[in-house]
Amino acid sequence: MLSCKPFKGQPSSSSLSEYKRILNYIAMAPAFHVGSEAGLKKLDEYLLSRSYITGYQASKDDLTVHAAFSTLPSSLYVNVSRWFNHIEALLRLSGVSAEGSGVTVEGSASFQEEAAAVPVANGKAASVANGKAAHVANGKAAAAAAADEDDDSDVDLFGEETEEEKKAAEDRAAAVKASGKKKESGKSSVLMDVKPWDDETDMKKLEEAVRSVQMEGLLWGASKLVPVGYGIKKLQIMLTIVDDLVSVDSLIEETLTEEPINEYVQSCDIFAFNKILTGLRRWWFGTLLVLVVDLIEEESVDAGS
Repeated sequence: MLSCKPFKGQPSSSSLSEYKRILNYIAMAPAFHVGSEAGLKKLDEYLLSRSYITGYQASKDDLTVHAAFSTLPSSLYVNVSRWFNHIEALLRLSGVSAEGSGVTVEGSASFQEEAAAVPVANGKAASVANGKAAHVANGKAAAAAAADEDDDSDVDLFGEETEEEKKAAEDRAAAVKASGKKKESGKSSVLMDVKPWDDETDMKKLEEAVRSVQMEGLLWGASKLVPVGYGIKKLQIMLTIVDDLVSVDSLIEETLTEEPINEYVQSCDIFAFNKILTGLRRWWFGTLLVLVVDLIEEESVDAGS
């Protein structure tokens, strides 16, 4: 039984508060017996209009009653099963930290941090140590379960992309771009006729002016002077271009026939334009050419015989 020694002199306010707390605990703390059908039925009726054992949020009172269950409650007790599964989920996800107002269970007791063992209504002593041990065990189990689910809980499929995720995506894209080989652009061989104004044009200076044009993807080649008539000669010059970088039409209209080169150049014409075959295309073209020559020779032999 709880005994209270008489006060010597005027009691302090803290002593009165402590005595009032203990008396309220004895008078108001709910008691449950979950080891019998009658006790489970009483708890099921108790939880019919409640979500938690005490108060409006999960507390250590819920943990005390939860720890008293050695197995899952029967589905016949709908309210008890609902409450039990809810507490299980809270332990796995976030744990329970609210203190509660105190509750007693047969074979267990409230584990309020400052409370001592208090006698229950049926006369059996309740152990504070047992209640704390059950709470610690439940806490460890909840921590282990939460650790197992860390990988899944960290992945937010519908959340906003974080700065780290954006940076990682940019790094991956840069790595892919750096490792990828640039597609080889096609090349063409061009034979161009460059015509002077008259027979008095200095053809050496004309060629120097033409070759002074330099740009990415343009390579000047061999050249020669070809007579046209009446003492006039034209410059026939070879050039190789990268198709994606140089346009022959733009080269003529915007450079070779504009100042200052047009002081020597009257006009330019494309005499020949050929794609340069590379790699597999060259092999296929050569193979096709051999087959055509063989076919022509066979037809010639057949025709002669």
